[in-house]
Amino acid sequence: MIAAKEMTTPKPLLDIENLQVTFSTRRGPVEAVRGISLSLAEGETLGIVGESGSGKSVTGFAMTRLLDASGKISGGRINFRDRDITRMTSAGLREMHGSAMAMIFQNPRGALNPIRAIGQQIADAILAHRKISVSEARTQSLELLRAVKIRDPEKRMNAYPHELSGGMCQRVMIAMAISSNPALLIADEPTTGLDVTTQKVVMDLLASIAAERGMATILITHDLGLAARYCRRVVVMEQGKLVEEADALTLFRSPQHPYTKRLVAASPTATSRVEDLVTDDEKLLVPAVPLPAPPKPTYGTPPLLEVLDLVKRFDDGTVGVENFSMAIAPGESVGLVGESGSGKSTTSRMICRLLDQTEGTINFNGQSISHVPARDFHRAPQRREIQIVFQDPNDSLNPRFNAFDCIAHPLIRLLGMRNGAALRQRVGECAHRVGLPANLLERFPHQLSGGQKARIGIARAIACRPKLLVLDEPTAALDVSVQAVVLQLLERLRREDNLAFLFVSHDLNVVRMMCQRTIVLRNGAIVEQGESHQLFDNPQTDYTRELVAAVPHIEMIAAQRVAADA
Repeated sequence: MIAAKEMTTPKPLLDIENLQVTFSTRRGPVEAVRGISLSLAEGETLGIVGESGSGKSVTGFAMTRLLDASGKISGGRINFRDRDITRMTSAGLREMHGSAMAMIFQNPRGALNPIRAIGQQIADAILAHRKISVSEARTQSLELLRAVKIRDPEKRMNAYPHELSGGMCQRVMIAMAISSNPALLIADEPTTGLDVTTQKVVMDLLASIAAERGMATILITHDLGLAARYCRRVVVMEQGKLVEEADALTLFRSPQHPYTKRLVAASPTATSRVEDLVTDDEKLLVPAVPLPAPPKPTYGTPPLLEVLDLVKRFDDGTVGVENFSMAIAPGESVGLVGESGSGKSTTSRMICRLLDQTEGTINFNGQSISHVPARDFHRAPQRREIQIVFQDPNDSLNPRFNAFDCIAHPLIRLLGMRNGAALRQRVGECAHRVGLPANLLERFPHQLSGGQKARIGIARAIACRPKLLVLDEPTAALDVSVQAVVLQLLERLRREDNLAFLFVSHDLNVVRMMCQRTIVLRNGAIVEQGESHQLFDNPQTDYTRELVAAVPHIEMIAAQRVAADA
């Protein structure tokens, strides 16, 4: 009886036993994955969640044997259809890649060949595993572009990656990945950098293709809401170890491990307050005192920022922003949301005078600044009062400056301060206010974590004591727990200094928490605006309703799962 039962039990498609991955560094070997074990059945969707450095992506690369040259599988086994991948030859791996197992990479632009047309790249993937003619491969490439629902597929066949949006590049990567009908698809952060509606479209597409073709899928992500929506089973990784595993509903409603509890607590929801996101561990990094009361609005006073009929037309005739008008009071936080290409960043850069407008007026603190060309605005007295925190601290920090120099730079350029005790004191004060330890001031950006670099960007922005901070996706590249710390830090600074915020983001849960009012942009024009909670709870336009519906909420998904299983 027992033997018969064992014979009918299906074997897993993928079975990982005690996997260990080690990287060679100048300081000696580093264990990136430390003895994880997991399995995956045919057609199953598994989520692997955790923060940067937890070993998620390394695990995915180990499964496909695509590790960096300095990395090696130092222990354990990876059995795929009863074949040990760790012992495969190069020829066997080439045969397996694409035809049995395929991977969608985090950065589609970086993974695509920039000098080869899209249709040719998909055809290359097909020809690598099938003995067919080039014309047949091109015909199948076109069919794959149709399958991933790319607009004007015939036209896109001859396009290059730089001519496509991030969402379209990701669709091309999906087309290449499914071109040889693999049994397993590994998606490594497939929606990083995408707005919420594009994210939903891409993930719905992945889920439907996997269901149609019977593919097993591994979704590697730090977005718990995404894992809850698209995965039935989820594993949590921390510092190279698997710390918890359960079905998604159980894991997110009743997490057992302290690390999982911390991730769930730090993930913004439709009812979160910024004070609620930081757990005891993060409070060690930020002064554990209550946030000061928000500043009371002073009625009848003129706005700090007033924008009237702002228009931006580019040289090719494209309209980036059209008839944009808004006002921000001192100490007020206003959110700017919309899909990629809606004009959010273009608008924020015109307000900061990093980009010239075509038409319209920008008044700041009662004076017009729109007549000052962007190239000359660094000389204007308002430059110190309007500062910006950029989306990617890796690109916005000078790699030749250490942390001290990055914070000191605006003080030297805009306030004329010189090297000496006064400059050191001001930089130290800014570092302390953003929770950056003094011993990190001598380090260069490549020696710091993402959260530490984000703090430097904020410290640099507040160094000259501005009145308006423009925040362009300031937490988009951060893990949820680091994001929680940075958001609480920003809110503390706003309340203490009566700072005004223009908060540009595609994360609607963050905007709901951080902003009193929200403006929704589409194709450069305002489609809806109003008090944030009212706008998100009761959107008036179809477009805003579409944005709100696309946000994956853990608690909402849990309720839907319970209703579906009832």
